[in-house]
Amino acid sequence: MQIIGITGPSGSGKSVVSKYLTSRKINVIDADTIYHGIISPPSDCLDELVKHFGKGIVNGAGFLNRSALSQIVFGEENKDKLELLNQITHKYIVAKIKKLITRFKLLGEEICAIDAPLLIEAGLCSDCDFIITVLADKEIRAQRISERDKIDLDSALARISSQKPDEFYINASDYVLYNNHGVEELEKALNEILTERGVAIF
Repeated sequence: MQIIGITGPSGSGKSVVSKYLTSRKINVIDADTIYHGIISPPSDCLDELVKHFGKGIVNGAGFLNRSALSQIVFGEENKDKLELLNQITHKYIVAKIKKLITRFKLLGEEICAIDAPLLIEAGLCSDCDFIITVLADKEIRAQRISERDKIDLDSALARISSQKPDEFYINASDYVLYNNHGVEELEKALNEILTERGVAIF
């Protein structure tokens, strides 16, 4: 089974690529969806997060307060805390992704994709036949994050500053897609990559 890795920083447009692949009958494993699942109580992952970051990261109903956690881990001065968060969550996310890959192989699927912002850091590159990074200008990403997560631009920029530079993704990838000019252009460039790799588009 051929596995496509999709990665890139927050706000770059990975979800646009994933939606396109899904519309072409390609199974996409979404790391963010898996993350939401593993932190829903009862959850060993959530328990571990509370142990390290305190009870203030959960609300009265016992669910993760993402805003409270974000305030702890995002920002230039909190990189060690963000690294700890990633270390904790990665093992649960990777285990789930590998189970899904095994399932698709058993079902006889010919291709699937992994959409993961931390694909490289989580060590999933070795599972992929090729990796596509999606990038966009910093200002565009900040605006997208602000609108998506309903936060101000300063908070969005703080998140961006906590992430790896573009060069980190470029150096670890086989292809780079720039998502500054709309969906149509992005899909055209993606189709060229898939054609080069012999991926059938339906």
